[in-house]
Amino acid sequence: TQHIKSPRRDSTLPKCLSQNQVELLLDAVRERDGPEGVRLTALLEILYATGLRISELVSLPVVAFDREQRMLLVEGKGRKERIVPLNQLAGEALREYLDCRDYFLKKARLSGICDRYLFPSRSKQGYLTRSRVAQLLKEIAVEVGLNISQVSPHVLRHSFASHLLANGVDLRSLQEMLGHSDISTTQIYTHVLDERLKELVNETHPLTKLG
Repeated sequence: TQHIKSPRRDSTLPKCLSQNQVELLLDAVRERDGPEGVRLTALLEILYATGLRISELVSLPVVAFDREQRMLLVEGKGRKERIVPLNQLAGEALREYLDCRDYFLKKARLSGICDRYLFPSRSKQGYLTRSRVAQLLKEIAVEVGLNISQVSPHVLRHSFASHLLANGVDLRSLQEMLGHSDISTTQIYTHVLDERLKELVNETHPLTKLG
C-alpha cells in the first residue's frame, strides 16, 4: 500500500488577524480626514482586498490602475506580471485617493522620478516606503487597541489569504492572487482548511447531534 503524504506544513504558521480585527482597522482609518487619511484608506483597503506584497503596492506606477475594469497590473517577484481585481470598496478608495494625489506629488517633486508612481514620495526611490506604511498601520493598531506586534502589512496579506480560504476559495486561485510561483508556498495556509473541515464535521455529522 502506498503512503499518501499530506502537504508539508511550515512549523511556524503565518500570523493572521480575525475579520473583526481587520474591520476595526479599516473603520478607524476611514474616519481619518484630509489627504493623509484618504491615502492610508486606499492603501489598507487595497492590501486587504488583494493580498499584495507591500513592496508591490507602494511601487505601483499610475498606469497600473485600470479605472474602468477596476483592476491593477502588478509586477511581482521575478518581474512576473499578474492582473489583480479590486473589490468595490478598494476601487472607490483608490479613485478618491487619485483625486488628491497631486497633494503628495507637489510635496514629492524634489525627486524627478516620483511622477510615474501611484503613491509618490520624497524617498530616493520616488515612492512611499514600506516602513512608512508599516508605521502608519501600527498607529492605527494602537488607536483601536490591537497589539502592534501582531499588525503589519504582511499580516494583512496573510489575513487576506486565510479569510478567502475560510470562505471557500480554492488553493490554485489563491496561488494566482498572491503571485506565488509554486503552490507549495500557498500551502502554508491549509491549516485554515483543516479548521474549516473540523467545523463542517462538527456541524453536519449525524453522530455529533447525538451528544
